[in-house]
Amino acid sequence: MRTPRNRLARQLASTVMVGSLAVATPASAEVVADWSALTIQVTGANQPNRPPGPYGTIDQAIVHIAMHDAVQAYQRRFRTYDAPIPDASGSMVAAVAKAAHDVLVSRLSIPEVNAVSGPLIDQVDLFYANYLSNNGLAADDPGVAIGKQAALNMIVNRTHDGSFPVNAEIFTGGTDPGQWRPTPPAFLPMAGAWMGHMAPFVLKSREGLLNEAGPPSLTSGLYTRDYQEVKAMGRRTNSARSAEQTTFALFFSGPNLVGVVRAVALERLTDSGDRARLFALAFASAADSIINTWNNKRTYHFWRPSTAILEAANDGNPRTEPDPDWLPLINNPPYPDYTSGLNSLSGSFMRTLQNFFGDDIWTFQATTGALENGQPIAPRTYHRFSALADDAVEGRILLGIHFRFADEVARRQS
Repeated sequence: MRTPRNRLARQLASTVMVGSLAVATPASAEVVADWSALTIQVTGANQPNRPPGPYGTIDQAIVHIAMHDAVQAYQRRFRTYDAPIPDASGSMVAAVAKAAHDVLVSRLSIPEVNAVSGPLIDQVDLFYANYLSNNGLAADDPGVAIGKQAALNMIVNRTHDGSFPVNAEIFTGGTDPGQWRPTPPAFLPMAGAWMGHMAPFVLKSREGLLNEAGPPSLTSGLYTRDYQEVKAMGRRTNSARSAEQTTFALFFSGPNLVGVVRAVALERLTDSGDRARLFALAFASAADSIINTWNNKRTYHFWRPSTAILEAANDGNPRTEPDPDWLPLINNPPYPDYTSGLNSLSGSFMRTLQNFFGDDIWTFQATTGALENGQPIAPRTYHRFSALADDAVEGRILLGIHFRFADEVARRQS
């Protein structure tokens, strides 16, 4: 992976859980899995000191690519994303831990992201120190220098990548028919409106997937069909959903997609290099999918179903009837409908697993952080990676927060 045009980049182009860091510091030879788990915890999308938006996906990609390059300094089985690091010596475990630690601290130090990140940085530092100690490694092990270089390569690579710009745009959409505007109850502006302008990780251009015609015309048959569907199936009360469909929908309000990737990697792969490569592929693919999705969202700024149903009398379509009392099953996230962020992530993660293993067939469980009536929702068992991505399309419609066309385009573009 010397540059974004290397083998890993070409393979990609073809193609979240937070709490305290009170995590036992393991004595483990599987350093990639250990630091991946910590990274996902630290960068989780619901971290209290982060603004709303899928920023954690970007951080996760940077950390996992740095770990991949640190491993390959020793194994030299795959090309690296940044410049290869010569003459690696010492412990690969120390190198990977240092690479992950330094990138995490760098990302947590961005003031626009983390107003109160000091305690988190302290905990990451402590985890790192304990990790070396518990694995019998000295702080000056030669592998530390290798990891430091792998991290520095990625930090420099992503400097000035367009993330968290000074004086970032505050986008509140418009009031014309079809245009997104802030939705109740919080009426927040678009989260991370700048994300669509970030430099991609492997795509040649962030414009590369803006080749769809955009959302359908408000008077088209496609729009009318999908309007009627989400109006009937996605409403909060008196919906056409069955009880089973409601549980299904709520599952997809918080599916642990990252957990699926990790579980499959830990079950099917035993080598650190293979795991690091799968994680690098999966998270970089997901990051580019999110960048592309936010480009779509900001470019088309298409309204959410809740706004469309309230404003239907003004959409020029005699076949769409308004309903002033309509609410989605869950509150809308603070960004436009088209295209779907969750479906871009589920599609990219599942497609990466298909491509990496060369087969869509595998039995696995998916979990969710969502609750129903205050109770956990049971895991779902799947026998194909693509089946989870297919279900994500249906789930977001049943939640009332997306039109089908927004889900399906995201699924195709991933």
